[in-house]
Amino acid sequence: MPDGKKLLFNEGGSLYTIPIEGGTPEKLNTGDVEKINNDHIISFNGKMLGISSSREGLPGGGSTVYTLPLSGGEPRLITEGTPSYLHGWSPNGKDVAIVAKRNGSNIYNLYKVSLADRMESPLTTNTTGHVDGPEYSPDGKYIYYNANASGTMQIWRMKPDGSEKQQLTFDQYNNWFPHISPDGKWMVTISFPYDIDPSGHPAYKQVMLRLMPLTVPGAPKVIAYLYGGQGTINVTSWSPDSKHLAFVSNSEPVK
Repeated sequence: MPDGKKLLFNEGGSLYTIPIEGGTPEKLNTGDVEKINNDHIISFNGKMLGISSSREGLPGGGSTVYTLPLSGGEPRLITEGTPSYLHGWSPNGKDVAIVAKRNGSNIYNLYKVSLADRMESPLTTNTTGHVDGPEYSPDGKYIYYNANASGTMQIWRMKPDGSEKQQLTFDQYNNWFPHISPDGKWMVTISFPYDIDPSGHPAYKQVMLRLMPLTVPGAPKVIAYLYGGQGTINVTSWSPDSKHLAFVSNSEPVK
């Protein structure tokens, strides 16, 4: 959370907050939207919350993007088309970045959605492969994302209008979900082994969290080995001071 004192997490279709030192979770009021998935984002100004939640009977499980006050309230529908998964919020608060299937395509692409009029602008127009995880840098100069253009999933970035796409990682792992630290100096990713489907990010796998510098040259370094994957770090969970990360592990606690 923006004050650094609590974590926000999803469980069973609802959202909760809990003190960072542990304690009793407190349910957040999300009105009639009660099938929330892993993809929730707090706006850069700390006032608003974006969520993805399912609507039954619609394509792709009906995942839809909404916004609401971070303090809770009735969500506002942002995307009519489904499936839509939220991953990024622009620093100026005017747009969100989503992953979606549109126009009858079975391929996920990235879109920018205006919060003023809900108009969608394509950022990628892939006909093969898979892209995911679009997230704005804190200075608003780039959108970071993951894409499979060469047989493995790697990290890329582009300008907010979708231009000047640039690959950043070039290794044997399948790298997903780039998250930029609030101070803009670091990027954390989750790295899956080479033998998974590059277009999938399954749970219950041996994975790594890796840290890569953005302001000086440097290779990614491992900061955690864990058993996890889907749901571990789908959306950003940096602390406001850029000193800590929160993540979900599927491992049993060591006794």
